[in-house]
Amino acid sequence: MKRAINHLARSDPRFAALIARARPYNVLAQPLVRPFDALAESIAYQQLSGKAAATIFGRVRALYPRKKFLDPKSVLATPDEKLRACGLSRSKVAALKDLAAKTLDGTVPTGRALLRMSDEEIIERLTAVRGIGRWTVEMLLLFELARLDVWPVADYGVQKGFAKTFGRKKLPTAKQFQKIGEKWRPYRSVAAWYFWRALDAPEKSNRS
Repeated sequence: MKRAINHLARSDPRFAALIARARPYNVLAQPLVRPFDALAESIAYQQLSGKAAATIFGRVRALYPRKKFLDPKSVLATPDEKLRACGLSRSKVAALKDLAAKTLDGTVPTGRALLRMSDEEIIERLTAVRGIGRWTVEMLLLFELARLDVWPVADYGVQKGFAKTFGRKKLPTAKQFQKIGEKWRPYRSVAAWYFWRALDAPEKSNRS
């Protein structure tokens, strides 16, 4: 991590200043990543506030009180009406059922299999699930698997943090941001983390 921080800080004094005032990068790989559970939660959280989504997902989990983890077979066997009663929209129920089916048929890899796959291989496999886009998989790669070179070019927070750090009035397009991010390879996940932090890090005061 020291190598990653030094690499980013050397790229520009403004990046070095951001690193100095923000809280440190602290993402650690989770010991047991269960793609079905992680993606089911992501589906529940889409387009909702954290509190509302947590309530809905809690109701979904409560449908299976004897199970520590969600079970794709149980989810597939659950009537849509029961899942809808938890607060899930029709499209989210369809996405959850598709996730369960693709977990059972092997399209969604196991947690162990993920560890042996490249980022792009994981993205290709998981975006085959209805309702799961590239950004959702990038967040899993970044926060669950702690992959160090994930670059979420379409993430508004990362774009905005970049613009704030470097005094840009306009946000970059995804294509522009892809090119910009090359200078921070192979630690683009760490760069993204600090751009998120730029939005909550205090500005350096010019007053003594």
